[in-house]
Amino acid sequence: MLKKLFSYFIPINIYKSKSAVSKSIEVTWTNGELLIDSENTNYSYGSLQRILRIGLRKIGFNTIQSMENVLVLGVAGGSVIKTLVDEIEFRGQITGVEIDPTIIEVANSYFQLNEIPNLEIHIQDAFEFVLRCKDQYNLIIIDVFQDVQMPNFLFETFFINHTASLLKKNGFILFNTMILKEADNDRNKKFIANFDNANFKINSIPRIERHNELILIQRLH
Repeated sequence: MLKKLFSYFIPINIYKSKSAVSKSIEVTWTNGELLIDSENTNYSYGSLQRILRIGLRKIGFNTIQSMENVLVLGVAGGSVIKTLVDEIEFRGQITGVEIDPTIIEVANSYFQLNEIPNLEIHIQDAFEFVLRCKDQYNLIIIDVFQDVQMPNFLFETFFINHTASLLKKNGFILFNTMILKEADNDRNKKFIANFDNANFKINSIPRIERHNELILIQRLH
């Protein structure tokens, strides 16, 4: 494909659209990779896929393969789902939650997300989904952004407690956060403080791709 070849020299944009939620969505060939970007950041694939892959490796691919179900809050283009299915060969149930229907349409068109048989997508706000959810999961991946902003509800005790209640014993939360200023470091420390050491094991992986910090939480009981 010529566009893929030329993308090693210059990024080749092949799709651009407006979205009520994400504002701007672009699909671009860059260095031989097809990426989804918002106005100011990488939304799916590329650096974002590398970031979340690091967290999944920390859990262990073999551990994830043996899980029954995974919840993904913030699907965007579905890069972490592709990692689960194509690289880890996870065959359990994947539930994806995404507030922006436009980006799911893009993911279906350019990355064939709708062809994954063990994936169910909910077009819904992550906060509302978590509060109403009655199921429990082995792994919850939180990757919720609006461009470079993280919604405040992600760091509220009410939401944190509800999310933790959806974890099965020995289950994991993998939370992708962005650190742009010192206040964001304090915000992450307060988030971690919500989990007591008797019931949870916490590990943070800072400064991935410069601005990202992964928070990995395992439920022990």
